[in-house]
Amino acid sequence: MVQITIENRSADSVMNIVRQLRQQGWVQGVDFDFAFHQRRWDEMVGDVPSHTVFKFYKEHYATFFALKYS
Repeated sequence: MVQITIENRSADSVMNIVRQLRQQGWVQGVDFDFAFHQRRWDEMVGDVPSHTVFKFYKEHYATFFALKYS
């Protein structure tokens, strides 16, 4: 499994990416998964920007994704 993190994207932007992956025939839960984390304030760190973690179960999918979306 390969994880790729994309920072500072809105939930709408992330969902557009997910829709594109699904249109390409990728299956969520089989080929990839994702978790969106909203921007938040942390007392110790300060502002924590939004980020999304994509997990890919096949390395070639992760490579394609990194080249296209990172």
